[in-house]
Amino acid sequence: MIGAGNGMRVYLACGVTDMRKGISGLAALAQDVLRQSPTSGALFAFRGRQGDRIKLLTWDGQGFCLYYKVLETGRFPWPSPADGVPA
Repeated sequence: MIGAGNGMRVYLACGVTDMRKGISGLAALAQDVLRQSPTSGALFAFRGRQGDRIKLLTWDGQGFCLYYKVLETGRFPWPSPADGVPA
């Protein structure tokens, strides 16, 4: 489990993300779509189309950490793109 410290910002990529993306692709989404610096120390969360997969990307000061979780049953609740910040 990731222990997000006090004051850690968490950004959700509303809608679905192509789970084939790796660190570079997700960092580009954080930069271009979420308009945040991927090396800011914030946590960026991305969910797959079926809702059973999530990827978390963060910068730890030395490099990127990518966490990937797949649920056996159920889905991650997630906001739709209409709920997000306008681009």
